[in-house]
Amino acid sequence: MEPVISADHITIRFGDFTAVHDVSLSVGRGEIFGFLGPNGSGKTTLIKALCGLTPIASGTGSILGLDVRRNAAAIKRRIGYMSQKFGLYEDLTVAENMDFYGGVYGLTNAALSSRKDELIALTSLGPYLDRRAQRLSGGWKQRLALACALIHSPQVVFLDEPTAGIDPVARRSLWDLLFTLSGQGVTFFVTTHYMDEAERCSRAGYIYLSRLIAIGSIEELQRMPEANPPGTTRLALHLENSSEALALIRRLPYILESTIFGRSVHVLIDQKATSRLHADLTASGVHAAVEPADVSLEDVFVTLTNRIAREDAPREEAK
Repeated sequence: MEPVISADHITIRFGDFTAVHDVSLSVGRGEIFGFLGPNGSGKTTLIKALCGLTPIASGTGSILGLDVRRNAAAIKRRIGYMSQKFGLYEDLTVAENMDFYGGVYGLTNAALSSRKDELIALTSLGPYLDRRAQRLSGGWKQRLALACALIHSPQVVFLDEPTAGIDPVARRSLWDLLFTLSGQGVTFFVTTHYMDEAERCSRAGYIYLSRLIAIGSIEELQRMPEANPPGTTRLALHLENSSEALALIRRLPYILESTIFGRSVHVLIDQKATSRLHADLTASGVHAAVEPADVSLEDVFVTLTNRIAREDAPREEAK
């Protein structure tokens, strides 16, 4: 299947600073692709380049078969974009915002009215049509922003942290909308910091320090050898007070990673030391039930990030 979004060895520079380095990826029709990475890692910069808003230093990209360098204007007419911050007109009502963006994309009269009706039904914005955007809650603002991004029936939609700052119920409702539209063939490229959202995506990519260091389905990422170092295993330690025990656990020399999940501490441990763990904890007055733990997507990204940080440290010291 021919991809509708394609990046082929894209590098983006601002002066001497490389914001995106040699990134290649592709996204198929109807896919929800999650794009993750720390702030400043290059997520938004790559989106802007694919939308034709930021120049590419080297490599190529295409949207719906159109080259992002040569056909930027045509691409902008066929995609939707929803930025990190609410970017609509707060002094306009919900209906006025939809009318304005419909007009920007050339929709008039019957065509605009029909498309508005479709999106109002899809997003449940009907009761708020006469309310000014500034008076909407965060979740309803995001629904309005999504409706305006979809007003011209784009085949590809870029969503840059669309659920940042909204409550869990609103987040789930927004994702339900994405699944509905994905089932109709709309392709979504979504940046997010939420691991539960990433796990809802068809596939995900992780960019760190401008480089794409992992890409694949959630299952493929969880099975990555880099995220499951040879000679290690992951365990869940169920404790009465996980917060108090964490500092002690982190001092054990064979614990490679550790983090709290509710009343448990999940650890990446040297496999040879698993038999010592229970004895060492008991000797320190910590009583824990120990069982194998599944690899979470957060585990994958933390392990990859730590590995790269360790690899980069000697190079930084040598400078």
